[in-house]
Amino acid sequence: MANYRDRRVAHEILREVNDILRKRVRDPRVQDVTITDVRVTGDLQQATIFYSILSDLASDKQKAQAGLEKASGLIRRELGQRLTLYKTPEIVFELDSSVQYGNKIDEMIRNLHKD
Repeated sequence: MANYRDRRVAHEILREVNDILRKRVRDPRVQDVTITDVRVTGDLQQATIFYSILSDLASDKQKAQAGLEKASGLIRRELGQRLTLYKTPEIVFELDSSVQYGNKIDEMIRNLHKD
């Protein structure tokens, strides 16, 4: 029988981290951050949290990454209190490039129709 626990935990982490960022983290660097996906290892020890921001500026991306790394302790502590897991997974934040890739594909398709 297939075990879907890692996907369920990833979905719960996604929901809770979005809530924590909105309500608990007061850092202005993470105001425009949106959590897009969470991937959890099979043993639930590590969670990679993918995020995106609306700005295309490299400085804004660096500021958001620094703000998320600074708030990772608070986020992990809050996750530990909200989730009923034996051990709270270690969290790592990564910029989600799929949004930018999708925009690039859309632009290429629009340019194709222009010709």
